[in-house]
Amino acid sequence: MISEPELVGGADFERSEVLTEAAPPGPPRARRPWLWALGGAVAASAVWGAGLYAYERGEPAGPDLQGYRQVDDLCEVARLDALADALGKRREHGSAPAVDEPAISEVSCSIGFGPEEGGQSVEITYTLHKVVDPGPEFEARAQQFGILKKIDGIGEQAFFDDMEEEGGRLRVLDGQAEFQVDIFSQDYTLNGEMVSSGTSADLSGIDVPMIQDLLALMAALKK
Repeated sequence: MISEPELVGGADFERSEVLTEAAPPGPPRARRPWLWALGGAVAASAVWGAGLYAYERGEPAGPDLQGYRQVDDLCEVARLDALADALGKRREHGSAPAVDEPAISEVSCSIGFGPEEGGQSVEITYTLHKVVDPGPEFEARAQQFGILKKIDGIGEQAFFDDMEEEGGRLRVLDGQAEFQVDIFSQDYTLNGEMVSSGTSADLSGIDVPMIQDLLALMAALKK
């Protein structure tokens, strides 16, 4: 019988590890950052896609319009009694072509006050944003036209540009509804000189009746 050879020198050898079919459990794997980003992008895309689908079908996209309604003839709704007291009798009026889309509606109105020659004109624009929130950019757009004076007591944001004897401009944002009221003299410039064919009203403090009439219009548009 052949026996195992004896090992000379007495050196110890390390035992080899026994290999098994299953590897030992390792530390938990961390989620890859790009997978989280991808998941967020997919979720955002789904939300945007659902909003777009509703938009294309003409369904409400979600913003609260706070009761504001679309009108066909803004001149009929805007009474402007306070401006009539300040400027004189209300005369003719006219309307620009209206915008009526699922995302936005807009109507405007131009009204004359005082004598036919040398009177004043008032223009009103009413914009209803049905999808996009106009709030973040409203102040920047107002300041673009030089409207720097903030007005309290009307809407969520309001600015007035006092152009003194030349008129003024009032811009107001109330939720999804945006308003702009412009008043200007009907005098004109000819060969570099101002021509006036009548007596112009005193426009100092004109922002007060403008605000009063716009508050009344805002209330009427919610009825």
